[in-house]
Amino acid sequence: MEFFSVFASNLSIGIHEAVTLSNLWYCFVGVFLGTLVGVLPGLGSLIAISLLLPITYHLPATGALIMLAGVYFGADYGGGTCSILLGVPGHAAAAVDVLDGYPMAKQGRGGIALFMKCVASFWGSAVGIVLLMFFAPILSGWALNFGPSEYCALMLLGLIAASTVGQGSPIKGVAMVFVGLILGVIGTDINSGVSRFAFDIPELTDGISLIAMAMGLFAITEVIKSANTTRVTPAEQSFTLRDQMPTRQDWRRSFGPMLRGSGLGAFFGALPGTSGGMATFLSYSMEKRISKHPQEFGKGAIEGIAGPEACNNAGVGTAFIPTLTLGIPGDAVMALMLGALTIQGIQPGPQVITAHPDLFWGLIVSFWIGNLFLVILNIPLIGMWVKLLSIPYHLMFPSIVLFTCIGVYSTSNSTFDVWVLLAFGIVGYLMALLRLEVVPVLLGLILGPMLEENFRRTLLLSRGSFSVFVERPITAVALAVCAFLLLWTVWGSMRSRVSA
Repeated sequence: MEFFSVFASNLSIGIHEAVTLSNLWYCFVGVFLGTLVGVLPGLGSLIAISLLLPITYHLPATGALIMLAGVYFGADYGGGTCSILLGVPGHAAAAVDVLDGYPMAKQGRGGIALFMKCVASFWGSAVGIVLLMFFAPILSGWALNFGPSEYCALMLLGLIAASTVGQGSPIKGVAMVFVGLILGVIGTDINSGVSRFAFDIPELTDGISLIAMAMGLFAITEVIKSANTTRVTPAEQSFTLRDQMPTRQDWRRSFGPMLRGSGLGAFFGALPGTSGGMATFLSYSMEKRISKHPQEFGKGAIEGIAGPEACNNAGVGTAFIPTLTLGIPGDAVMALMLGALTIQGIQPGPQVITAHPDLFWGLIVSFWIGNLFLVILNIPLIGMWVKLLSIPYHLMFPSIVLFTCIGVYSTSNSTFDVWVLLAFGIVGYLMALLRLEVVPVLLGLILGPMLEENFRRTLLLSRGSFSVFVERPITAVALAVCAFLLLWTVWGSMRSRVSA
């Protein structure tokens, strides 16, 4: 009974915080911009959040997080639109929608596919939010007993998991983590006050700007990659509400996939390094395997829309669990969320829930409000979003470059950060050509300073003894998992070389 009374009290705090006019406005702006960006091919939540990150300097903490979370949810809602209508994925997690969504569009059932995508997204988001509401406070209370050694081990685990379990070569992923850690060292040592790797450049004494780096690696890189992309326009279709309504058979065939997909997405969303794209394809494969009519998959099976969409959006909700409770981001978007917290002067970790209950529970309630906004924006206004697909690239991408430069300059009034932005844009493009992951670099930059601080604190408390890392159970288990992942990575690389 005490748990439910505390839960009800916290929920009332969240409702009071989320329904203020300012936070409702931030929520609406976030989901609107997220949907807009998600609909456009090649863009996604990463780019949108990178573009909006400078604005968070001038916003209250709760409003900033609500807006960025709205962008995250909105981009995932809207990402399937161009996948279904054009056969071009809006982002990685929406790539699976092409398999059956695009054939449905060519059959004249594009409106039904878009409607079911919206319903499945709402259901998956609801499951993810419920799990976040109940499990995050429990995990946060448990994590309050953590010392610096536990934090050090868990941060190391998050970095290694994100680099070895994710997409691409694990060896390259680990190497990119080290690059991010080295970049995170640049600046002033918080203990001694000595400048490190600044090369007598005054602007580097405060370290590399997270905003400039993130916007360069994602927004500018995407502009360069898409410079010669040919615009694809959707076929003419009717998108009235009647045309979008699924049949009874469609509802019946979609119910089970939505249940299974949301469960699968909720599980993988809370794990670091397991991208949304991987989870959605697992959901698709599972539905095809257990379906009574697998021959329809790839030709317009509605299960291929319902299951992966529920999976994707459930993962969006549960991805906040390790981020808000442990301060360990599972992917690049969550890393940017941590960056927004640090910009607001809030230390990521379990103290977020206990010290800032208005922020955490206000964010939770805003998730529900944001998803209601998204249903309103995505079902009746689908015709408007479709028209956005006709915007020419030669108008859209120069605007993105202009706004990124303005945003970076506004945060520090420094032209140096603009050059950093452009430099990382070029670096990100070269990394894409070399098939190197940029996400581990960003995670290394964000978690590196916190990892160093907790590592130093651990050695100070243990008087220089490394035995503390194996004497404490949680620390020992986390380090053992790190060792296993590294050995597994090396073994997999050796086997692939032998087989080649």
